[in-house]
Amino acid sequence: MDNLVSSDWLARSLGDDNLAILDASAHLPDAGRDAAAEFAALHIKGARFLCLPGLTDETSPVPAALPRADQFERRMGDLGISANDRIVLYDDSKLRSSARAYFIFRMFGMKNVAILDGGFAKWQAAGLPVESGTTDRTHSTFTVAQDDRSRVRSKADMLANIATRAEQIIDARDAVRFSGEGEDTVHNLVGGHIPGALNLPFPQVLNDDGTFRQGDDLRAAFEAAGADLSLPITGSCGSGITASVLLFALELLGKHDTALYDGSWSEWGADPDTPKEIGASRRA
Repeated sequence: MDNLVSSDWLARSLGDDNLAILDASAHLPDAGRDAAAEFAALHIKGARFLCLPGLTDETSPVPAALPRADQFERRMGDLGISANDRIVLYDDSKLRSSARAYFIFRMFGMKNVAILDGGFAKWQAAGLPVESGTTDRTHSTFTVAQDDRSRVRSKADMLANIATRAEQIIDARDAVRFSGEGEDTVHNLVGGHIPGALNLPFPQVLNDDGTFRQGDDLRAAFEAAGADLSLPITGSCGSGITASVLLFALELLGKHDTALYDGSWSEWGADPDTPKEIGASRRA
């Protein structure tokens, strides 16, 4: 299974014994949307609700931190997921939150996992099978294959990187919040960015219908932002969700020397001692 699958492919695969479809929708608080209620009202036939916002480590000082292994194991067990399942993630979110779920699944060693290109909106537009309600699943015993944090960056890592510039930082937020022209009202913080960061708002790696851009077209989006695709890249955003969209897009280009600053601006911007830069990114 490819890491990006089409609605047509998924429609042909519905009912396969080892296929698990998970709704990974998550919304900003001011969106006024309830992902669980929307799932119960309508979802892809046979899908299960991941409850992505609940997959955060509440014991961590990092806002909305990536989950612990035991949390992930419990959630997979509750959903009846097997380590041998083929996982297809989708969302109905402006944040394209399935990319965050993808990062989590890969971090815990799930290799046979994919994102549904275009999400629920494209599925519905094609008139493909949907249903309402929720279904109880037989609990499974699930153990993570690994807990690999080698692609996760901390605030200390980011501070050190300002001096070394060993990794390029690409910020997925909109230009207004990135530049500091306006406050980051999403997280109630000042605007600005990590010194030296480049800016590529995540919608720029997507087509108008929400599918991912491909090939040279996708590569051009990163290059226009000033990124050198021969060098390592760390993604940042507001809280680690939309940066995951950029990381997934880079994976589509065959680039794997990437990482996620999990705390992102919600951690960096809230710390009065971290250096902050304003203005547009300084492109190469």
